[in-house]
Amino acid sequence: MEKNKGYKWSFAGVGGVTRVNIVKGEDIAHLGELDQKLWTVLSCPVKGLELDERTLAMMDYDNDGKIRVPEVVETAEWLTSVLKTNDLLFAQKGEIRLSDIDETTDNGKRVLASAKRILNNLGKDGDTLTIADTADSMAIFAKTKFNGDGVITANSTDDADLKSVIEACIKTVGSTADRSGDAGVTAEQIEAFYTACADYDVWQKAAVLPYGDGTAAALAAWQSIKPKVDDYFLRCKLSAFDSGAEAPLNVAQSQFEAISDKNLTECGDEIAEYPLSKIDTKGRLTLKIEAINPAWQAAFGTLKSIVFDADFAKKDAISEADWQSVGQKLAPFVAWLDSKKGADVESLGVELIDKILKDNRKSDLLAIVEQDKALESEANSISEVDKLLHLCRDFYTLLKNFVTLTDFYSKDTGVKAIFQAGTLYIDQRSCDLCIKVSDMDKHNAMASFSGMFLIYCDCVSKTKGTTMKIVAVMTNGEVNNLTVGKNAVFYDRSGLDWDATVVKIIENPISIRQAFWSPYRRMSVWVENMINKRAAEKDAKMMEETTAKLAAKTAADGEKPAVTPPFDIAKFAGIFAAIGMALGMIGTALVNVADELKGLHWYQYLAIFLGIIVIISGPSMIMAWLKLRKRNLAQVLNANGWAVNADILVNIIFGATLTKIAKYPKVRLKDPFAEKGVVWKRIFWIIILLAAIFAGLYFTNKLERFGLPYGKKACAENVEACTEAPAPAAAEAPACADSTIAE
Repeated sequence: MEKNKGYKWSFAGVGGVTRVNIVKGEDIAHLGELDQKLWTVLSCPVKGLELDERTLAMMDYDNDGKIRVPEVVETAEWLTSVLKTNDLLFAQKGEIRLSDIDETTDNGKRVLASAKRILNNLGKDGDTLTIADTADSMAIFAKTKFNGDGVITANSTDDADLKSVIEACIKTVGSTADRSGDAGVTAEQIEAFYTACADYDVWQKAAVLPYGDGTAAALAAWQSIKPKVDDYFLRCKLSAFDSGAEAPLNVAQSQFEAISDKNLTECGDEIAEYPLSKIDTKGRLTLKIEAINPAWQAAFGTLKSIVFDADFAKKDAISEADWQSVGQKLAPFVAWLDSKKGADVESLGVELIDKILKDNRKSDLLAIVEQDKALESEANSISEVDKLLHLCRDFYTLLKNFVTLTDFYSKDTGVKAIFQAGTLYIDQRSCDLCIKVSDMDKHNAMASFSGMFLIYCDCVSKTKGTTMKIVAVMTNGEVNNLTVGKNAVFYDRSGLDWDATVVKIIENPISIRQAFWSPYRRMSVWVENMINKRAAEKDAKMMEETTAKLAAKTAADGEKPAVTPPFDIAKFAGIFAAIGMALGMIGTALVNVADELKGLHWYQYLAIFLGIIVIISGPSMIMAWLKLRKRNLAQVLNANGWAVNADILVNIIFGATLTKIAKYPKVRLKDPFAEKGVVWKRIFWIIILLAAIFAGLYFTNKLERFGLPYGKKACAENVEACTEAPAPAAAEAPACADSTIAE
């Protein structure tokens, strides 16, 4: 108690281990004083548990995917500062009344104000909030202009001009989702919008247009046809260099013949590859449209109407220098295009951008943003209301699985621990202790130390279209039919069914009964394997000998059809003789055992029988009992990412409740497909039973009145007969042994 600062904790024996018991609100308020060594669990994962992940995420303050003791304590302290009494947590309801919130603390005041705003925004009467009320933040803020997130929408103002600017900003520089769900803008986006408008305006006014409004079209045409024009002038140079090159550099007649029988409208790509125009040995390019390759006439016509008619009006052809001068004249326009700024708002058009800049309503928009941000603290507390409601429902559940594990050891079959994922139905059993597996390799390394019989399954849900792995702990029944590959059905906690397939089994004792029969099963398996092995060896040997004989005979007689060998009675006589000898030896051994046991009392036979059973099954049962007492679920949870601080024992009695076996009523049913040999089996066992009863009565001398004495009494009668009758010949001496007569 000194280590726990004097607070008086209550304790309970849970699962064979002494644990701290959380039974009242004061216990939750003092969790920070509880020595960490007394906690059953030190950490657990956020995912893979049967508890709302949102609740666990709210407690995962460092966002590392784990809930640790300090985070549980911090959550308890926050709840204590918000609620008037922590006893509300034991009701585990996802609702809260405004009167239950402590308005004397800072946290309580903030949460209470937010709770009132939620009720007001939702238009809800009364003073009770539920998780459903806070689940949809969009519904809470749908009817409000301001919600404290610093995002304004077109609904945040009644001014038509401001609405149009907000919409233009959303259209160009982007938007941010408002808490109401509508698209809106932030102060940063408003600043970026007006900056882009100003930059575009400055750039637009600095335009260099050598060909006026047609400059852009002229540049596009010039850039598209430039490679073809450059190619043309190079061909002219080659033709001037060698007159013999002119014909090959022009379009060959064969090229026209190749496309003459085709639809020429579909040969545009081939025609575009032809030279731009017929080569001029003087190095001039004609300005006549009809003399230009048809595939390039459109672009050339644009240049002629905008550029050539303006710069070379008196010419009917241009030189390479003239062509290059056009590019030089367009260069400033290209440089101006490359320096473009504010391209994001270009789609608005010059007139609208000019109007936005002249009106200059930026300061009005930023003022609305500040008005929205003024409610930031109050609006942010709405998430705290949601957190409060989730914790009111789930925090005590977590504590029961973190500090005491009372849910796992509960006698109520409807209550399960948060790590119990559902129920596996397999081999006429239902396994309630099933846990989701997050890391199979880690499980393989650690779970084997639990001392439990573990069945790993791959589960597939056709409804969800997802898969998962589980490990089921088998704690009752037999294991004969449990094999890898066996199919089963898994039901999760919501009742959804999954197709399950066994992929791995870690074997350990399940029950004392199973351990009792295990030596006999192993012996049966060993005998079966030996018989199969010997039979296989004999069969292989016989096949080898037969094959060799047939091969030899075929080689001697030539290829002939195989003939089935006649039945070899001598060969099988040896087998029958061996079987008879074995039965004789077994019979002799049984007779010798019976001779040794003559004269014993009935209880001595029973003692011998029980002794044999103890010798065979005793060690297995003792080992199973020792292991069953130490079955520890902590190792399985540790393999799943938990940090378990104490043993979680599953003894024999408790284990029987975790795996339930099918039970049928005792009724007589007529089976039309029952095996006919069942009657003879019953007769056989009845004969064995009658023989056992007869042996018991005979050896205990209970049949003396019926003329069937046993032991000393029978021999005494023989001795008396020997003394009264005259001594017979040696051959007719009484059958009593000397030792028996002496008695």
